[in-house]
Amino acid sequence: MSTTFSELGVPEWVTRELDKRGILEPFEIQERTIKDGLEGKDICGRAPTGSGKTLAFGIPLVVRTQASKPRKPQSLVLAPTRELAEQICNELRSFSGKRNVFVIYGGVGYGPQKKALAKGVDILVACPGRLEDLIEQNELDLGSVSQVVIDEADRMADMGFMPAVKRILDQTSNDRQTILFSATLDRDVGQLKKQYQRDPVLREVGEKTPDIKKATHTFSIASKSEKSKVAADAIKAVWPAIIFCRTRHGSDRLVKQLKRYGIEADSIHGGKSQNQRQRALKNFSSGKAQALVATDVAARGIHVDGVELVIHFDIPEDHKAYIHRSGRTARAGNQGIVFSIIQPDQKKTAKKMQTRLDIADSIQKVHPDELTDLSSHSERREHTKPRPQGETTKSSNSGKKSAHKKSHNSNRNQQSKKRSQNTNKKTRGKKSAPKNKKSNQNSSYKSHSNGNKKKSNQKTSHKSHSNGNKKKSVAKHNGSPNRKARRAHLQPANR
Repeated sequence: MSTTFSELGVPEWVTRELDKRGILEPFEIQERTIKDGLEGKDICGRAPTGSGKTLAFGIPLVVRTQASKPRKPQSLVLAPTRELAEQICNELRSFSGKRNVFVIYGGVGYGPQKKALAKGVDILVACPGRLEDLIEQNELDLGSVSQVVIDEADRMADMGFMPAVKRILDQTSNDRQTILFSATLDRDVGQLKKQYQRDPVLREVGEKTPDIKKATHTFSIASKSEKSKVAADAIKAVWPAIIFCRTRHGSDRLVKQLKRYGIEADSIHGGKSQNQRQRALKNFSSGKAQALVATDVAARGIHVDGVELVIHFDIPEDHKAYIHRSGRTARAGNQGIVFSIIQPDQKKTAKKMQTRLDIADSIQKVHPDELTDLSSHSERREHTKPRPQGETTKSSNSGKKSAHKKSHNSNRNQQSKKRSQNTNKKTRGKKSAPKNKKSNQNSSYKSHSNGNKKKSNQKTSHKSHSNGNKKKSVAKHNGSPNRKARRAHLQPANR
């Protein structure tokens, strides 16, 4: 029988909010850590991305946090990237109740962050860089922090944040509760655990090394000048795709090259503002962009489901980077393709990496067009290129509307022709008034200036025949002549 959140000691006001979101039973990592967290124990957890660790540390954090004073948060969550920090903040807010949760990171203005801190933040989610900037500006004090969570500590170490993390921890309360989550617990993470946790309980879930063999691994040999064309052909065969480059400049350059080949792509890296990064992720998630070009650092905060292709445009620095990149596809039981573009002078390095990853025998050399056959969704691989900005599926509807409008106008023109023809017949046979009242008014105005009613009626009927489909030609007189007609009426009849 499965355990419920209530049985783990989660208060009713939290479970009620979880129920609203359809979260009824805890995941494995949540079941193994929430009770310890609620008891105030230090926790060292190893769990892969997507295992539910945000709730695992978030529920104890929300329950144990007290109301804070201005600029003195009670709880702190450290995350390596802006995107991850934003995700954690949104998740905590969904069940935080009276507790105020706020997030700070770089790439945006200081004003709103300073204002929120001055007002008072109970739970602060932060990236180390911006947090230290605000501390230096005396905008907040960490002395009252009694709960600290370090999420994705291994990535924090890889990105060079570990010295900053240690400086931040040194400023918090000595009797704090420290919760640490990481995909691996070796080297820097092990030292952090040893120095800053007290008798932590160890909770491990999932495999120690992500299983990248669930994906289909492929490669192609191409010169430097051919790589962008090869990448474009691969994306045309299978998308959505995440492409990894080593540098920011290289990412932006590749986006431009892909667009020349008809591929809709966006880039995401540390040089982009937060709004630009969020817009790129939104375009990619919604399908507006076929490809997302990213650097290794920026990609650590990307959590997008349904990625069918990962392209190593620049080969990874080491086997760990290959594992991390490749883990963006073939997730949650789905299949995916990993495609490496290798330059001739990189063959030896790539071969060594493949051997270390134990994929040397299974990796396939392919032409980009062949990726379609390898895709798990080959039958629906006849993707059409996303419409350019401004075009949506409404364009087809508008086309139908315009066609309908044209047919309606043509019908109206035919009716107008018939009316004008009838008018011509009547004016030739009799001096009776035409059916069209407005054209009759026009003819009466003309007759004043020309003095010949018969000829004027014929002229006006001919006008109505040629301009029957134009509303403007039937003037908005409402029974009163326009200015030109009045002037004509005042002039002598024979000029």
